[in-house]
Amino acid sequence: MIGIFTSVMGTCLKLLSVTGRSGVVFAVKFYPAGATTNSQDGVTDIFGKCLPVLEEMAEQNMPLLVHGEVTNPDVDVFDREKVFIETVLQPLVQRLPQLRVVMEHITTKDAVRFVESCKEGSVAATVTPQHLLLNRNSLFQGGLQPHNYCLPVLKREIHRQAIVAAVTSGSKRFFLGTDSAPHERQRKECSCGCAGIYNAPVALSLYAKVFDEAGALDKLEAFTSFNGPDFYGLPRNTSKIKMIRTPWKVPESFSFSFGDIIPMFAGETLEWQPSLI
Repeated sequence: MIGIFTSVMGTCLKLLSVTGRSGVVFAVKFYPAGATTNSQDGVTDIFGKCLPVLEEMAEQNMPLLVHGEVTNPDVDVFDREKVFIETVLQPLVQRLPQLRVVMEHITTKDAVRFVESCKEGSVAATVTPQHLLLNRNSLFQGGLQPHNYCLPVLKREIHRQAIVAAVTSGSKRFFLGTDSAPHERQRKECSCGCAGIYNAPVALSLYAKVFDEAGALDKLEAFTSFNGPDFYGLPRNTSKIKMIRTPWKVPESFSFSFGDIIPMFAGETLEWQPSLI
């Protein structure tokens, strides 16, 4: 699956009319301008020029995937998701109730409550390993920790606990979304570091850790493999893996021609390891 990027609404509408009904385009991602790395050309007013696109998406039953944060500099960075729900997402759902929405990488109890308050099958959310396992203390303990910096930023422990409770409950409204974002070490450990956590090598191991500690391993498969495709109306993956309880150490780094990338939980020992069947 590949992405098509455009910030021109007329072009987006034409693309949807041509490709959407043919099954080529499955969803549209909404990035508020400046909300995350490389989003400077994102949307500035979703209720302006975007509205015809959203109406066409609703007509085609195509989900809108949102990075749910406002970018107003007057809003505290830790409140951006909450304010986005209040000022953008709630009004949008009320205006276009038939539009299906996925809140990507939620970080707050406010997002959990909003998703759970919506009609079944209308709004869902993805959750990352970092927002299940880390809180904002992880940014500062033992000094500034740039490899734990991502957007949306990590939140208070009360929010982490709410998200863990939601995903391990068995609710079909929540599913895997790693938001893995690899950046070279020198772009993280610098005066203006990039946002993003490289969790791809450890994601399944960390999700298993969360569900294991919650006593909910029986609900892990649905979260990782069923809830997402079911919401999107896509076939479930037929290939399988198994999770083996065997300790393994996460590499300190991964070396590439352009530099090193530090993974999440670098150097730590994890209890679960995925294996192909």
